[in-house]
Amino acid sequence: MLRGSFEILGDKSISHRAIMLSSISKGKSKISNFLMGEDCLSTISCFRKMGIDIQIENNEVYVKGNGLYGLKKPSDVLDVGNSGTTIRLMMGILAGNDFIATLIGDESISKRPMKRVIDPLRLMGCDIYGENYTPITINGGSLKGIDYHMNISSAQVKSAIILAGLYADGKTIIHEKNRSRNHTEIMLKNFGVNIEVDDLTITVNKTNELYSQDIYVPGDISSASFFIVGALITEGSEILIKNVGLNDTRTGIIDVIKNMNGDIQIINKRISCGEVVGDLLVRYTKNLNGTTIDKDLIPRLIDEIPIIAILATQAEGETIIKDACELKVKESNRIRSVVENLKSMGADVTELEDGMIIKGKKILKKAKIKTYNDHRIAMAFGIMSLIYDDILLDDNKCVDISFPGYFELLKKISY
Repeated sequence: MLRGSFEILGDKSISHRAIMLSSISKGKSKISNFLMGEDCLSTISCFRKMGIDIQIENNEVYVKGNGLYGLKKPSDVLDVGNSGTTIRLMMGILAGNDFIATLIGDESISKRPMKRVIDPLRLMGCDIYGENYTPITINGGSLKGIDYHMNISSAQVKSAIILAGLYADGKTIIHEKNRSRNHTEIMLKNFGVNIEVDDLTITVNKTNELYSQDIYVPGDISSASFFIVGALITEGSEILIKNVGLNDTRTGIIDVIKNMNGDIQIINKRISCGEVVGDLLVRYTKNLNGTTIDKDLIPRLIDEIPIIAILATQAEGETIIKDACELKVKESNRIRSVVENLKSMGADVTELEDGMIIKGKKILKKAKIKTYNDHRIAMAFGIMSLIYDDILLDDNKCVDISFPGYFELLKKISY
């Protein structure tokens, strides 16, 4: 069982954005509770290569921004490692800067689609060499605003266009299909940008300057989700996770848990740096039931699908996950990764083109889990080890991408 009160590491999405916006702002920013995961460190590395003074002290980061047009041409390629957020958002910033830069990443990044960002940036007037995969070379400068209707729900694509819009003549207007996470919009307002949000339409105007801010990064609800599910399925568990980011574009997993009859409560809810923050009290729930997760919820919990699948195996009845094709182009094909590993444990699971169907409450067996070098697959099946002995992961280290110290914390609160 899991017992105790603890804080979770800083939100990965917000940590990335804090470095990027601080780097293109004027003045010195302090970022507290920054996530020191490999992905976020890749963002720091890239901006250092473009002349930004970034100092790290414990879990605080100090960024001396050079202003909106203060980035310098890097003398080397910009290596984003495993980070899709780094490459896609940074493409938007590079599009507005008058120099040439080449972006590369690891093997996983080389297979992740970039055309979804390249196409709108080209419409804005950016010269880009590369079609869908890394390496990608951007020759930035002289952008114009566009009126763009997104055909996929992606905060990364939306954010890339918004960031390019800071540099573009006229207005840049973005129409979303579904509401995706809005950390970029919230943070830009705090940095003094004139950005308007009207339901699914975002309008950003050309900006003269951003001004430095002190930023507190709340705990990452995606990281918290593993411990939440661990407590729900492990008899005798009760945990309090403090200072978790509860932005309503990210809390789909809480809605799902409530639909499944899970015992979860939000307490001490408040606002910090424009973001909703609160504490989560979670208790073991014996009578979980299945549910359906579809297009209305998917954008609000896309990263939590692997751990929700684990939860579904412990619920009575059928859980249907659909409209989740975006899972196929994550660090691994997460639909297939989850289904294959659950099948190896004897679970009743059916793979769909856009998701999966899981029939719960079946006795499972030990298995060796293939993580596919995907941090969220490793963390999800690490939770399975709380209730099934001899669950072995073929790779523990990949969790450092988003949650260094994950297994140590899990062990610390396990009794």
